[in-house]
Amino acid sequence: MTLKDLATLLGLSPTTVSRALNGYPEVNEATRKRVVEAAKRHNYRPNTQAKRLATGRAMAIGHVIPISTQHEIVNPVFADFLAGAGEVYARAGYDMVLTIVPDDDEERAYREIRSKGNVDGIIVHAPKIHDTRIALLTDLGLPFVVHGRASGVRAPYSWVDVNNTRAFERATNFLLDLGHRRIALINGIEGMDFALRRRRGFERALSARGLVADPALMVSGEMTEAQGYAAARMMRGLADPPSAYLAASLLSAMGVRRGLEEAGLVLGRDVSVLTHDDELGYLKNGAQEPIFTATRSSVREAGRRCAAMLLRKVAAGDQSPETDLLEAVLVVGQSTGPHRALQKTG
Repeated sequence: MTLKDLATLLGLSPTTVSRALNGYPEVNEATRKRVVEAAKRHNYRPNTQAKRLATGRAMAIGHVIPISTQHEIVNPVFADFLAGAGEVYARAGYDMVLTIVPDDDEERAYREIRSKGNVDGIIVHAPKIHDTRIALLTDLGLPFVVHGRASGVRAPYSWVDVNNTRAFERATNFLLDLGHRRIALINGIEGMDFALRRRRGFERALSARGLVADPALMVSGEMTEAQGYAAARMMRGLADPPSAYLAASLLSAMGVRRGLEEAGLVLGRDVSVLTHDDELGYLKNGAQEPIFTATRSSVREAGRRCAAMLLRKVAAGDQSPETDLLEAVLVVGQSTGPHRALQKTG
């Protein structure tokens, strides 16, 4: 079936059908829904080359992936983000273009992408504090959406982010309410904006209870199982070890659990562990019931939202800033329980 056939079937002009399928804002929601449903029902697939010629667009969205020995982009959450974004691209007839570069070659990569014109927009990953890529892409005039935010950047820009500060403030308060006062923070690389915000939430909750974060109970680095294991082993050797651990990723939490169970400790009874869970499709926090108490936010959904936001901006030719702040939910699992002093008096 061609675009003209689909338009005739619906009693609409080919231009209206094309605009509905490409998310143009001037097409009302009822018409857009009717067109999309008809396209699915009749197995219509747009001719990408024809769309490129008709719209003057590349019909592709770019993702620049920096590679180094220590970088959050190697975290497996990236695959789930791309899966979510890819769903949106596929429905809109867009391709995904991945450009892999060394960390110090990112600026050149963005400039080359702009000069080649082989993508219509860019998703920016793993924003750092004072991230210079935002100003660069703004100057280049290349539409972009940031997955996350960049503290210290004053100019407005489009982003989708989870409320990391509130999530970790809530998580810390949950542990404090259980009677824990020695709480460890196993964080991501603190040059990354999300890690800064998570530490801010952690410290804010402690401060509200008259407590000061102990530097000996705070580590940051690449979020891996090995990171969590090493931190748990090190902190168990302290004169006053933590009674609870707050981890920035499920992978780190798995390492913490291994380090604690190796010492004969039982999670939820002897010690508590709370983590952030990106709700990965292939790394589940338990099958039926959650193993870890966690702040949960789907990174796949974040991918969908980033992609949809960027495609809207490309379709409308609108570069005005748009933002979307997601809230994490707290799910209670088997890994947390009251401080042992409270257990004895209860």
